[in-house]
Amino acid sequence: MIIYPAVDLKGGKVVRLQQGRADAETVYSDDPAAVAKRWEDEGAGYLHVVDLDGAFDGEPRNWDAVKKILKAVQIPIQLGGGLRRRSQVEEALQMGVTRVVIGTKACESAEFVQALVQDFARRIVVGIDARAGFVAVKGWTERTELSAVDFAQQIDRLGVANIIFTDVSTDGMLAGPNYFAIAALCAAVRCNVIASGGVGSLNDVRRLQRVAEEYPNLVGLIIGKALYDGRIDLKQLGE
Repeated sequence: MIIYPAVDLKGGKVVRLQQGRADAETVYSDDPAAVAKRWEDEGAGYLHVVDLDGAFDGEPRNWDAVKKILKAVQIPIQLGGGLRRRSQVEEALQMGVTRVVIGTKACESAEFVQALVQDFARRIVVGIDARAGFVAVKGWTERTELSAVDFAQQIDRLGVANIIFTDVSTDGMLAGPNYFAIAALCAAVRCNVIASGGVGSLNDVRRLQRVAEEYPNLVGLIIGKALYDGRIDLKQLGE
């Protein structure tokens, strides 16, 4: 699996939230570019960057920080958070982002996703954030009545190559991923799945690797707080 260090941006700083709550924020750095370079130097092959302000506000708010990250590293970046218009997607790709992650808008409009996939193919990723099995949107502040598995199957049928699946209840808690939900989602779709949320130890990574042996479409893992708190050594994962 590809390991994606998470670089979450809020107010131009690198932060982590617990369970997506804006009031449960830990600031790790006021230099996102330096953080991104650190992960590249420690062996990351891809970065997962999220504009948290954009996710909450519905408009990208951290373009300057993203541009600095792009200048600082050579590895590819996937960017999400507040990308709800085609013009925003195009601007992100033109800036040099390799893949864009569509979340809330994907839940609102299959036509929007289908048009993007037609024009940008594998550069379009859909983020599925789930709370108690149902899709959460708008920075995880609203829960829909749409099952995460059903939504994943809809997205799969649209030709999306990669889905990012986050179990909101585990995110930032370091208590382990929702292995059952990840496996169930992988079993339900043909597209690739990147898991996110809950990883707190090397054992969690190894267990997800075993899940990937059963479900080869589990191709990636996003890790945030465990890296920032030093619970997982990124260099060790590359060994």
